[in-house]
Amino acid sequence: MAFENLLSTGMHIGMKQQNAKMQKFVYKTREDGLAILDLQTIENRIKIAGKFISQYDKIMVTSRKGIAFRAIKKFAEVTGSKSVTGRFLPGIITNPSFRGYYEPQVLLVADPSTDYQAIDEATKMRIPIISLCGTYNEVGGIDFVIPVNNKGRRAIAMVYWLLAREILKARGAIKDDSEYTAKIEDFESVERSEER
Repeated sequence: MAFENLLSTGMHIGMKQQNAKMQKFVYKTREDGLAILDLQTIENRIKIAGKFISQYDKIMVTSRKGIAFRAIKKFAEVTGSKSVTGRFLPGIITNPSFRGYYEPQVLLVADPSTDYQAIDEATKMRIPIISLCGTYNEVGGIDFVIPVNNKGRRAIAMVYWLLAREILKARGAIKDDSEYTAKIEDFESVERSEER
């Protein structure tokens, strides 16, 4: 995909606040102090994450952020994953007697700041954790970081759209990008009600 398309989603825009462990992903800092993430690194890490996730049948994708709900639901539909939107109830991963119990082999979260319950449970169960992380995020407990603007709905949609495509390619479900039929618009939150 052309960098212009990635730029148009704002996925490279960081924040003025930069966590020390996220600085290695920063391409430059603008005069106003805003961090700019390296697009090539973002693209490469999405490809690596896609190949890794593709090895697993039981994938869980979750977010408490309303702007990510549509993206993770569509991602789950395209990749055959389980999505959990909204509050992550304690015991989903750790308590076999819990009604909504699920045993994922890998966990994908949209923001470690809001998805801490899912991360905590996955850590206890030794499940690999992949997370979208902005420049401000703490990355403790995260096994693989995808550095990206995880506050923008278009950026989140683009990441999940690209990640789903890489997973399908790695699984052999599609041969190349031209066979990928999912539309980016289907991943993007459009309703204000989805952002609550």
